[in-house]
Amino acid sequence: MVDENGLLRNVGTARSRHPHEDAEALELEAAIARNVRRLRRQHGLSVGEMAVRIGISKAMLSKIENAQTSCSLGTLARLAEGFDVPVTSLFRGADTERPASFVKAGQSTPIVRNGTQAGHEYELLGTLRGEHKRLECLMVTLNHVSEVYPLFQHPGTEFIYMLEGIMDYGHSRSVYRLHPGDSLQLDGEGAHGPTNLVEVPIRFLSVIAFPDSTV
Repeated sequence: MVDENGLLRNVGTARSRHPHEDAEALELEAAIARNVRRLRRQHGLSVGEMAVRIGISKAMLSKIENAQTSCSLGTLARLAEGFDVPVTSLFRGADTERPASFVKAGQSTPIVRNGTQAGHEYELLGTLRGEHKRLECLMVTLNHVSEVYPLFQHPGTEFIYMLEGIMDYGHSRSVYRLHPGDSLQLDGEGAHGPTNLVEVPIRFLSVIAFPDSTV
């Protein structure tokens, strides 16, 4: 579901966590939330309709779906009966280890991209293979003005966030002047790259989400 700002909504959960709370218990609640929401949608019912069918309040079901409460054994039994599934199916995915990529400052990996020139540095901050796509995070540093700049094209979507300097960045038929704090999100299939280094040194963060079919 997309809200009025074009942001995806209701595709996950958010809650407050105290430092002493057990992480495994939180993962269990999150798994129950995902499975309850998925099963309800498979039945084509709203939260209110499903709550009536199960025999709990709409507010309680909403809290369960947002991992904001711990289910009692009785509530789990009602949920399983209402969805006509085994209780164990509500815990599916709770024991799955979720990947993360952590890179300490100064420990990024220098890489060479097609078109890399002297004075253009690319550091791989991390790469992560998700369920449907792969993310690659790069710190790009451009130190020298040049008459020719690399032009990139790749599957997926790229996000650029300017940290330092000023540059003109072209994508397809448009050119954007980027200052520190500016961001640009683009379709990687469109030819893109810097067209003019206005103020060096330039540093920006590039995050590329490749579709699963490319990995």
